[in-house]
Amino acid sequence: MFAFLAGRSGVLGSISACLLVLGLLPAANAASFDSAYTKIKLENCTLIRPPADESTDGGRFQCAGYKGIPVYVAEGDLRMFVSFGPDAEHEPAAHSTLPNFNTVNETLEWRLRNGAPIATILRWFPSLDESGKTGSILIVTQLMPGGRTCWIAQVDAQANKNANVLARQAADTMAGTSNCTQQPAIIGNPGIFR
Repeated sequence: MFAFLAGRSGVLGSISACLLVLGLLPAANAASFDSAYTKIKLENCTLIRPPADESTDGGRFQCAGYKGIPVYVAEGDLRMFVSFGPDAEHEPAAHSTLPNFNTVNETLEWRLRNGAPIATILRWFPSLDESGKTGSILIVTQLMPGGRTCWIAQVDAQANKNANVLARQAADTMAGTSNCTQQPAIIGNPGIFR
């Protein structure tokens, strides 16, 4: 390989290639990852559809996310649904929820690749039993408008001390790879997902 590079690029190209392979020289097009945070506060969101009288529908809202990206939040039968993008209400994420009654945290983490949002991480609180005990699950959603905004990973935050790190790694490595036909990956210790 190095002989090929030397023949094509000369001695300097060969040295650069060796340093790159050894990890001593950063790749020019290496992606940089970062996080941005927004809040989901329904009182600051636009009501799309009010709760129906004597219905299990608790209402549907559109909130502003990172750089104005629409965030769709709905509640039905004491379960939350959250999706993202210009057609968020019709993305697969808008129809995804945990099986138990649940709520969501108000802090929403946006994972950015080279400054562009690729995924979100949101903490969900599913009820565990009749006593009111709740779990803590991080849901990673890839952002791909056009029918591919969906859950790609779940991390039980009570079973994994490094849950936030695991969720970020999942977002950074998995976002953009799912066609939304498979179940989200369970990352780390499965905990509640056993």
